[in-house]
Amino acid sequence: MTLDQDGVMLPRLRPAGVARRGVIFGLLGVVPLMVVALSIRDHSDRQDFLAVFSAVGLFGALFLVTGAGFWWAGAKDVRRVRDWRTLKTQAASATVVGPLFLRSGLFLLVLGTAAFGLYHLVDAAPYGSWLYG
Repeated sequence: MTLDQDGVMLPRLRPAGVARRGVIFGLLGVVPLMVVALSIRDHSDRQDFLAVFSAVGLFGALFLVTGAGFWWAGAKDVRRVRDWRTLKTQAASATVVGPLFLRSGLFLLVLGTAAFGLYHLVDAAPYGSWLYG
């Protein structure tokens, strides 16, 4: 990677790349979520776990909006977390936080949505099935 005159890595981050990576991380995180949820034997405990974990999606939406706001505020100078050492002022930290919150928000939003969908699958499962518990 090349560096500009301030020592920031080029090319700059793009919202589509950051969003794609956040969604991919979220989809990869669904696998452990399913393993843990399906390892819980009691039906009501499994439903409670999935219901509580689906609230993570709300935090994801909050992080997504916050990250988009920081990205918009620092649109001319968006940096990677690795470029933290190149910041000169305290206010410039918003240029690093925007992509971080955007990626984390999409990760949590995908996990929360998957937990919500799995909750409804477990809820609708017939008694005695492997999905019921």
